[in-house]
Amino acid sequence: MPKTILIGAPIDSGQQRPGCLMGPAAYRVAGLAREIAAEGHGVEDWGDLTLPPLREVACPNPAVHSLAETVAWTEILMDRVDDALSGGGFPIVMGGDHSLALGSAAGAAAFAHRQDRPLFLLWLDAHSDFHTPLTTTSGNLHGTPLAYINGRDGFDALPPFPTPVPAHRICMFGIRSVDPAEQAAMQERDIQVNDMRVIDERGLVAPLREFLDAVRREGGMLHVSLDVDFLDPSIAPAVGTTVPGGATFREAHLVMELLHESGLVTSLDLVELNPFLDDRGMTARLMVDLVGSLMGKKVFDRPTRAK
Repeated sequence: MPKTILIGAPIDSGQQRPGCLMGPAAYRVAGLAREIAAEGHGVEDWGDLTLPPLREVACPNPAVHSLAETVAWTEILMDRVDDALSGGGFPIVMGGDHSLALGSAAGAAAFAHRQDRPLFLLWLDAHSDFHTPLTTTSGNLHGTPLAYINGRDGFDALPPFPTPVPAHRICMFGIRSVDPAEQAAMQERDIQVNDMRVIDERGLVAPLREFLDAVRREGGMLHVSLDVDFLDPSIAPAVGTTVPGGATFREAHLVMELLHESGLVTSLDLVELNPFLDDRGMTARLMVDLVGSLMGKKVFDRPTRAK
């Protein structure tokens, strides 16, 4: 794996519960860089991004808030993730609410386009985040990034997404909270949704390997966006959008172990960690442990599954 680049994204503008801006510091305190280095990977911390000057932007939906801030974060994150990938690095964006994926995925898409490679997206989340600025009723833009990535209309204030990711290259995993408007839009586009019902019936391994096989067949790059609320709140309470019935400790580690074995992941988001809501840092430590599994940490080495 190339050198890991840590990018702090102290973003709170995508939602209205303060605390996510402390996420990057919590990951550092929990030892994210040490965990990566312990698995034999180089790691470089580029520090936290700072909000650039705001420009005037508008949205016809009066519910939308903090639009100018979200646009500015999107633009700077797009550039930084693209820079990290262009330099041969493996960017990990430490958030910050999920609106950061507007920029991180755009940066990955811009780089993939120049490499003439398709970008795939694995969305590990309780929520579908498939609203647009025009359809959201809460006005929280952390509920919109997947729609932007997929190329839905309504994002005129943001930079055009470089080569939108089509439905067959998106895999939603662990979903269990979807608004009716989002559900209808996703069904129109036939996005692969592995909600918790699918995982209960089929398990994790089969649907995830099917998706990874598709990435491999097309020679794709894989951006993974990991939301704290993918996990069950009993093991990861530090998130403002808890939904019962999430991934267990072992299920989450299995996902990361399979991703490591695939060798396909090229960039990663860690989002929605709110340290103010944590219990003595347990959520931050778990997220760091999960990154360790993605980097190759395991009890016993096992032979890679035959391709």
